[in-house]
Amino acid sequence: MTIWRVRHRRGDRASRSRTLIEHIGIEITEVGDDFLRGTMPCDERTFQPARIVHGGASVVLAETLASVAATFCVDRERFMCVGQEINANHLVPMRHGLATGTRGPFTSAREARSGDRDR
Repeated sequence: MTIWRVRHRRGDRASRSRTLIEHIGIEITEVGDDFLRGTMPCDERTFQPARIVHGGASVVLAETLASVAATFCVDRERFMCVGQEINANHLVPMRHGLATGTRGPFTSAREARSGDRDR
């Protein structure tokens, strides 16, 4: 049974046009019944001067996946989902390829929702 109120439509780029998400190349690559997965390229758009992915870019990927997942769970006519807080640990430097994030189920709070980016 799916947790999503709205399903992602592959190729739907209108909502991200001319945004940071589009600029750095984040893509939603998979949507399961209770998770979504996305990627971000490790290239000149996301590198810091040391030629590894900038920690802030990794946080943008995490925030994007969390906001998209939250948006899929609510009535978009009544609610808008944006980040409230994020904390990140950057344990492994990335120099090439795609950074992948997976967003799983939420835990409910009284009027806010939160959850872990990785499953």
